[in-house]
Amino acid sequence: MNDTKFNRGMMDFIEMSPTPFHAVEQMTGILECSGYRRLFEADAWTLEKGEGYYVTRNDSSIIAFKLGKGDLSETGIRMVGAHTDSPCLKVKPQPEIVKNGYFQLGVEVYGGALLNPWFDRDLSLAGRVNYLDEDDEIHQVLINFQNPIAVIPSLAIHLDREANNERSINAQKDIPPILLKLPNEDKPDFKSIILQLMKQQIDDCDAVEVLDYELSFYDVQPPAIVGLHQDFIASARLDNLLSCYTGLMSITEAGENATSLLVCNDHEEVGSASASGAQGTFLKSVLERIAGTGENLSRVINQSMFISADNAHGVHPNFADKHDDNHGPVINHGPVIKTNANQRYASNSETGAIFKSLCKQADVPFQSFVVRSDLGCGSTIGPITASETGVKTLDVGVPTFAMHSIRELAGCWDAFYLYRVLKEYYA
Repeated sequence: MNDTKFNRGMMDFIEMSPTPFHAVEQMTGILECSGYRRLFEADAWTLEKGEGYYVTRNDSSIIAFKLGKGDLSETGIRMVGAHTDSPCLKVKPQPEIVKNGYFQLGVEVYGGALLNPWFDRDLSLAGRVNYLDEDDEIHQVLINFQNPIAVIPSLAIHLDREANNERSINAQKDIPPILLKLPNEDKPDFKSIILQLMKQQIDDCDAVEVLDYELSFYDVQPPAIVGLHQDFIASARLDNLLSCYTGLMSITEAGENATSLLVCNDHEEVGSASASGAQGTFLKSVLERIAGTGENLSRVINQSMFISADNAHGVHPNFADKHDDNHGPVINHGPVIKTNANQRYASNSETGAIFKSLCKQADVPFQSFVVRSDLGCGSTIGPITASETGVKTLDVGVPTFAMHSIRELAGCWDAFYLYRVLKEYYA
């Protein structure tokens, strides 16, 4: 696979994945096309060496693994982790707002979203809906409005002369998206609107009542290759669907001897403390079903390694002073090893050395990132997974601009570089 084909596939994947539910749906389709078979947590598992499997939880987290033919206690498990969620605006349970003849929806800010870029964008809605059918049975379905149905208009500069100097955003008052100019003051019922969409999108839809939903706004502008020499990828949700896709493409080419595993968790952006998050039981449960418990699992974990793939902050030329002078990752100069003395990242000299060796084998450049000593440091699923399982762990990612914006920017080469290294790791 070349970089052009890889990037085109990644952009298609991101465009088709406006929510974690849609991302997992896309990933299951790619895995099944690669011969991976679906497992269910409620079933007894019969696993065969040399075969690939996947299992989901909450339809928003997924684990894929391929059983190697070698002895697990000797080869260990080569693991990669990423997360399916991104900062966004989620619709509240009773969201209907009518003000000055406009119909709006109340939203919650999910994760550490950069809110300013959400203004004046063409927005749509997608997510999961739970409904009642004609037989009073509960089902669920994924929906996507696809078309731009909402906007959050900025306040004109004439009405806020200090907007460029002192603008602040009140998440309760300033960001409810506008969907409709009403002909009267009647308040539309949002669940009825969802039900109408379901009947339009789903053949033979038997839904009679929407019971609940998890819906998020997203920007309909598709990913694009940008720059005078087409150096960059601009897209929503690069953090962290870029890593999900990179890990996915790598594991579909995994070798035969060692066991390979990819976990993509939900809820990383809000702390990972959920049943489908990295702090939950999902990964450990699957590891126990692959390797056993007690001493057997401990021996396997001792021989294993976990690579947490999550985007890194590239040094922004307009704000270079926000980086340590010796640790400013440059876009298109390769994946970044992330370290932190306070264990906000789980990398150490052992795992860093292993990754550098893999980069040399794959003929891929690499970089290092340490946050400025006078700034706080974010974190990833790496330290959480390391503490929950005891596996030696590395934190890496590709350099990115505008992280947590509605539209982020990464390099055209970096994701492909990371794919080549992870393919070497899984070989």
